[in-house]
Amino acid sequence: MPDRLPLVLRLYQFASFAAAPVAPRLLARRLNRGKEHPTRLAERVGEMLAVVPLIERIRAQNFAVLVTSGTVTSAALAEHRLPPGVLHQFIPLDAPRYVGRFLDHWRPDLALFVESDLWPNLIVESGRRKIPMIVVNGRLSERSFHRWQMVPGVIAALLSHFDLCLAQSSADAQRYGALGAPRVTSTGNLKLDVPGPPVDETILRQLKLTVGLRPVIAAASTHDGEETAFITAHRRLRAKHPALLTMIAPRHPARGGTIADIAKVAGLSVGLRSRGEAPKQGIDVYIADTLGELGLIYRLAPIVFMGGSLVEHGGQNPIEAIRLGAAVVHGPHVWNFAEIYATLDTANGSKLIADEEALTMQLNAWLANPAARTAVAEAGAKTVRQLGGALDRTLAALDPYLVQLRLEQRAS
Repeated sequence: MPDRLPLVLRLYQFASFAAAPVAPRLLARRLNRGKEHPTRLAERVGEMLAVVPLIERIRAQNFAVLVTSGTVTSAALAEHRLPPGVLHQFIPLDAPRYVGRFLDHWRPDLALFVESDLWPNLIVESGRRKIPMIVVNGRLSERSFHRWQMVPGVIAALLSHFDLCLAQSSADAQRYGALGAPRVTSTGNLKLDVPGPPVDETILRQLKLTVGLRPVIAAASTHDGEETAFITAHRRLRAKHPALLTMIAPRHPARGGTIADIAKVAGLSVGLRSRGEAPKQGIDVYIADTLGELGLIYRLAPIVFMGGSLVEHGGQNPIEAIRLGAAVVHGPHVWNFAEIYATLDTANGSKLIADEEALTMQLNAWLANPAARTAVAEAGAKTVRQLGGALDRTLAALDPYLVQLRLEQRAS
């Protein structure tokens, strides 16, 4: 363990080393609670959708690519969204023995860390092995920035191992630089270049036939409390829009049954996708409680509320919904995507609402005036196009490293 590491980092390494023997029991508990994939307990846990286009471009240059992520949901998404030939596994527990075993097995030539996940043991050990490391699509919120400022030596020591930090915005770049990242540049947000999620066209056609001409509103990636607000909005709206169909895609699909109970208590009829039910006539609320459904939802609903924004979660990414033609409405708690939402709101490309009452009013306004809804959807699409380009800028920054790897491969 190098003496130059700050005391806090050395204590972290010692604690994670000491805790490693109990990790299997902790993982077993998470498995029993449905938090882990039952056949992949030797691996460990992030979300990769934003970097799928980047992965595709790197893989197209015939590089072997391993993607690690941190949740069961991301593992399921990886099976559907990663290009052929790309491997996926959970990131190892950040304990020295597991990190060492992971690096010994895979022997990476280049490591890309996406967004804000900084695993101390993985970073320190990769640096010790001289593995080039780059932060891609780096994001550092004001909250995280102030927390790291409380331990400036720790974050400076971690960031010093990185060759390059590619930040989502100039504000993120300034924060990384202030914390000690040696080479920082703003390349833009890769989420702005993500295409709409794929969809099975046969299933989409069938759902469109089932829905017919009914007006549709949707709530995407919702969290506890937001479904109640949306269901209440439906109850208020159906007096003017009796054929209204509300679709809800919870952030955590396992909550589908709970949401169904809320709708039933409100006196509404419910369909659950996990039970093979369809949004047929007579169904008021349709709950998409299975994975990978947003591609269908965004293509069916011209009005989408983005979850995680009426509760203090930080908001969810609106880009995919906008790319597929939806008019987006969101609450005030969107710090995870603050610059994107601010730009969209200013350009009339999305609508900010303060509370449940304002949500109902906005939904009603767009249901009653499709032209106004279409204007917002078109402004949103235009804004997203103008904000794009991060993928090309990121690839240009990575190109010297990829060229060097190609030369080393040829030499060996």
